[in-house]
Amino acid sequence: MAKILIIDDERAIRNTLREILEYEDYTVDDVDNGIDGLAMIRDNDYDLILCDIKMNRMDGMEVLTEGLLIKPDLPFIMISGHGTVETAIEASKKGAFDFISKPPDLNRLLITVRNALDRGSLVTEAKTLKRKVSKVRPILGESQAIHKIKETIDRVAPTDARVLITGANGSGKELVARWLHEKSNRANAHIIEVNCAAIPSELIESELFGHEKGSFTSAVKQRIGKFESASGGTLFLDEIGDMSLSAQAKVLRALQENKITRVGGEKEIDVDVRVVAATNKDLLKEIEAGNFRMDLYHRLSVILIHVPPLTERRDDIALLTEHFLDEICAEYGMPVKRVSDDALEALKALPWTGNIRELRNMVERLIILSDKIITDADVRVFANPSATIAVTSGAAMPAASNQPDFEQFKNFQEYKDFAEREYIKFKLEKNNWNVSKTADDIDIQRSHLYSKIEKFGLKRGE
Repeated sequence: MAKILIIDDERAIRNTLREILEYEDYTVDDVDNGIDGLAMIRDNDYDLILCDIKMNRMDGMEVLTEGLLIKPDLPFIMISGHGTVETAIEASKKGAFDFISKPPDLNRLLITVRNALDRGSLVTEAKTLKRKVSKVRPILGESQAIHKIKETIDRVAPTDARVLITGANGSGKELVARWLHEKSNRANAHIIEVNCAAIPSELIESELFGHEKGSFTSAVKQRIGKFESASGGTLFLDEIGDMSLSAQAKVLRALQENKITRVGGEKEIDVDVRVVAATNKDLLKEIEAGNFRMDLYHRLSVILIHVPPLTERRDDIALLTEHFLDEICAEYGMPVKRVSDDALEALKALPWTGNIRELRNMVERLIILSDKIITDADVRVFANPSATIAVTSGAAMPAASNQPDFEQFKNFQEYKDFAEREYIKFKLEKNNWNVSKTADDIDIQRSHLYSKIEKFGLKRGE
């Protein structure tokens, strides 16, 4: 729940504000002067400050200025019993979120507080996304298709042209979108992503355009939508082919007029957003089937970028594998493992229906379950879907089977535990159950190996 600080030298005002805000379940602190208020701001994580303008010891405008130096994104609502338009303008110029007069109107106060808190949440979200985008992974590959994608990004990113990215799941569409933003003139603003497939159709319009309080049953407060929060930056509409026709019509209007209207609202709101969309569907077929608007398709596809599946860029698999090896070993704090040439050839031969996402998952699995050098045998056992699986935890399977029933594994963790158990058992038997030699062979501490033996209930001669 949001934490609010009241700075006012009038006890009656502080008590009134505290009572109102605590009734709304906010956590509230209060002080009677600006000097103590600044000390509280330094020592606490407040979501909002309510500050009187006319106070003894330190003027509220000074508190506002000093407070924003301490925490630049902290919303301030200034309060005054002598409010004028000039005072409100001055407070706004100094960085205040809003200005209200004494005695505060209850509804006006609560609406202003909620709006300020929503703005603060959006700023936090934007900063989080900005931190992520500042560390955007490189687009790896030397294939002709990848070179063409990089060249297109360099040409298109500095413009505000809308881009439609197509490609199969896991092929890297989101990475292309993030580089379009990173190399754009909007890079200092934020990129906000909406996964249209993950949001129920009845909620997508509220998610995109926001809603007014009371506009539907669960709309207990006003909400700012993604178009507003992305204003000045980039809005990435992922899996746009799954968007409802109703929402498509509103998105089309927003793109045509650069205006949106919140659900349940009447006021038009100007937005300045560069829209990048992505889909794994053939939108032309969706248009023929009546599931997607042709006019929206043309609005979105000023520039088309197709990300090919991994099977069409197999020569990039070696580079991607080496990158994932370094990245994942660093994440786990493990010594860097290497992959043999035969193992790379085995990886290149796999079907890769899950594309780059599947490759990264397989590299992670190989890192966990293989020795210092990953071999083609490791790939066959731990990565290839047609590898032999002899038993699951407690459930026997034919050892000679070349096509295991993977349905017997409830999740990846169960499969990983099984594979780890079988691998350790194999190595122990190979080394005649010499634990020290086996620990050295698989590059783990002896005590760690003993723990694994106990965990999996391994016994000699089993």
